[in-house]
Amino acid sequence: MAALKNKATRKTRAATLEPTPRHLWLAALGVLVAGRRESLAAAKRAATRVENTIADARYALRRAEADLRAGVDGVRSQVEPRVQKLSGDVEARLAPIIAKLGLKPKTTRKARKPRKTATKAVRRTTRTPATRAAKKAAG
Repeated sequence: MAALKNKATRKTRAATLEPTPRHLWLAALGVLVAGRRESLAAAKRAATRVENTIADARYALRRAEADLRAGVDGVRSQVEPRVQKLSGDVEARLAPIIAKLGLKPKTTRKARKPRKTATKAVRRTTRTPATRAAKKAAG
């Protein structure tokens, strides 16, 4: 029976342990450290999400612009030959009428060169105001 009494006293001692001011102080410090750590991690996660969203938006804009440019170039390559053909047909039909009226036929233009893409376009250098002023004074 003595063994039963010892077990009962251990349980009652553990259950009756009351927090001291030191325990409260350590618990408060633990809560502060954990709160600080979690707030820093939450701020870092939020900043990462914002950066990722901005990067995704930029990528989507670049893709949309590239698709639009490709579509415009495709339409241009289809329209230009048809316009030239139409122009030739109109000139061919008007040639007899112009000849009857005795007018001089218009000289035909050379075919235009296809437009360069934006990446291959040559940048124009801007003139400085000093150069403009010197030319104005001389002229």
